[in-house]
Amino acid sequence: MHCPQCQFSDSRVLESRATEAGQSIRRRRECLHCKYRFTTYERVEFVPIVVLKRDGKRESFDRSKLLRGIIRACEKTGIPQQRLEILVDEIESQIQQNPEREVASNEIGELVLQNLQLLSEVAYVRFASVYQQFQGIRDFVDTLNHLENQSDRASLPLVALGQKPEETKNVAVQLTNETFSRG
Repeated sequence: MHCPQCQFSDSRVLESRATEAGQSIRRRRECLHCKYRFTTYERVEFVPIVVLKRDGKRESFDRSKLLRGIIRACEKTGIPQQRLEILVDEIESQIQQNPEREVASNEIGELVLQNLQLLSEVAYVRFASVYQQFQGIRDFVDTLNHLENQSDRASLPLVALGQKPEETKNVAVQLTNETFSRG
């Protein structure tokens, strides 16, 4: 590392510590020639990911866009913001581990759904309704039935659409009955 003061090419590390939740390393250095002290940061350099959209357009992967979509799906679920940021970190890491530098948007959507299914069924349904472009109540019912069938937690009721757990014996049937009784 070149000294910013005298450009000498050798320095010694005085102190190292992890920063940014372990995403970078901060190093205090001292030039061996002029004794000038300076700080350097070491970060992992990610290769840019290109997202292939449904309409065939390509755009750079935008972590903040992914986070916004997940935050929106998780509104009023009580899931802390920090947990959502960790979730986005995990999804981004999975995408970065793929040797392909181009990823289809539906692959990212499926990763989000897999993670949301474990985190919050309400958030799962909300995200699925936008991602899968629900057209009507039937799409919601099908998704709720899918969740109910996938659930390994048979003792836990399916909570959806703002209902209390004791009110959700069979959400899909309740939704269907409400649809027909209104109409």
